[in-house]
Amino acid sequence: MQTHVVRAGESLWGIAHMYGTTVQNIVDANQIPEPNRLVVGQALVIPIVGNFYYVQPGDSLWSIGQRFGINYLTLAQVNGINPNQSLRVGLRLYIPPMPKTKAEILAYLEPRGTSVSEALLNQVRETAPYLTYLALFSYEARRDGSLKVPPSQGVTELTGKTGTVLAMVISNLENFQFSGELARDIFQSRAVQDLLFDNILKEAKRLGSVRDIHFDFENIPADQRVAYNNFLKRAVEKFHPAGYTVSTALTAKSSADQPGAWFAGHDYKAHGQIVDFVMLMTYEWGYAAGPPMAISPINQVEAVVKYALSEMPASKIILGQNLYGYNWTLPFVQGGPNAEALSPQRAIEIAKRYNAAIQYDTTAQAPFFKYYDEQGKEHIVWFEDARSVQAKFNLVKQYQLRGVGYWKLGLPFPQNWLLVGSNFNVVKK
Repeated sequence: MQTHVVRAGESLWGIAHMYGTTVQNIVDANQIPEPNRLVVGQALVIPIVGNFYYVQPGDSLWSIGQRFGINYLTLAQVNGINPNQSLRVGLRLYIPPMPKTKAEILAYLEPRGTSVSEALLNQVRETAPYLTYLALFSYEARRDGSLKVPPSQGVTELTGKTGTVLAMVISNLENFQFSGELARDIFQSRAVQDLLFDNILKEAKRLGSVRDIHFDFENIPADQRVAYNNFLKRAVEKFHPAGYTVSTALTAKSSADQPGAWFAGHDYKAHGQIVDFVMLMTYEWGYAAGPPMAISPINQVEAVVKYALSEMPASKIILGQNLYGYNWTLPFVQGGPNAEALSPQRAIEIAKRYNAAIQYDTTAQAPFFKYYDEQGKEHIVWFEDARSVQAKFNLVKQYQLRGVGYWKLGLPFPQNWLLVGSNFNVVKK
């Protein structure tokens, strides 16, 4: 899969001709609503086998081979050139596709209201072939050991047809907030835990296609850290004999003693020893109520990965990825209106509407742009594109992680799923 960044004056016809494909193939792959109107800086995925690379000043066959993970002699043979000759700047080289690696792909699904909307079901239909787990968010644990059950109508039927299995997400949400006190009450009562585990098991059997029990307990008080670990040990003792794996969501930490209420209760080393795998929530550096910045900057994400690898094996780590961006109104005022969440597709449409060129932050590995609205207010939008997602996929492959997890289905990002398919052989249970 080739990624092409649109330059001023380019057209889809010219881009298609450059890569030996058709305009319609590019339109379909990227779901482009107005093919005659491209945005400068927009990243397109080009559905071809392998990649084309244009030689840059200072390049050699050896350095290009190192960049793409291919032997320089093979690269010379494929392109019919002498491996000892110098390369002309601008020469187009064909890079054959590399073998894909295995990966488990997880995506959260959060139905709202009393039923699963048809729009969400459509997202499940489109993405299920690329998923190992569809994580139903969330089963809210109660102080008496009962569960508040989310709607799931139509979900199990769709996942079953594609070999995708369900993960039940058990949370400590209460009144739409993660409650540390609710978690404390559950952790301090074995009787409540026994009732909770029994209710989880009954629901898992009712759904039928569940293979994983996924605990997303957040905002855990520091003095409940060990209690949470013990709770997870009991959960594993309950669910493993019944044939279920147990996993957890972990707040993004880059050190064991990272300060803050959201970090203290999550013990990376213990989770790595107790549960089958973890999902690192490596997103929300840029968040709705905070100052504008990339949502999942690659330098911060990699720091979390390196710390996690110091506490647990790579085979237990699923790397979190956001399927959304944010639109902030400037100047940012702490406590003011939250930024608007939006899909990558919507971000591109806004850039097109206001004739804004999309820029790319190479440190964060994330796209952004600024514009002025009809009222003269300045905005900045940070979002994801094919380049930023590929950067995270490269981390997964570099560190041989278990896979990728997404928060959350509902906002369209077609390029992401094409890149999943071109980078990974998705594990099906």
